[in-house]
Amino acid sequence: MAARPALSKGEMDVARVLWEIGPAGVRDVHQTLSSERDIELATVQTYLRRLEAKGYASSQLKGRARVYSAKARPRTVIRETVDDLVDRLFGGDSMPLVRHLIEDRGIEQEDLDQLRQLIDRLESRGGKS
Repeated sequence: MAARPALSKGEMDVARVLWEIGPAGVRDVHQTLSSERDIELATVQTYLRRLEAKGYASSQLKGRARVYSAKARPRTVIRETVDDLVDRLFGGDSMPLVRHLIEDRGIEQEDLDQLRQLIDRLESRGGKS
């Protein structure tokens, strides 16, 4: 499958709403999103159309209303977005990103324990996941 175009911040916000509430019309997405931030209905409609054009959502006409559904899973979109970021910002080397997340953004003990378990599991398998 060809790589999908990256999502803007606004498009990602709308995609998150679709993942959260499931298939929805423009007004439903707008209502959910506007509880978090000030956004116009027309802007939400534009973002939904872009998500569909980029292959992240699909829509069906139900009566007079268009209902949008997420086409891509959150985990897939996260993977694609992070892979793109690592490629563009770090030349494909993920360690600078990991270092930044730990050193500059901080890490809680619980997260550190999970990271230690992940490292142990990967070492027992012999490397890459």
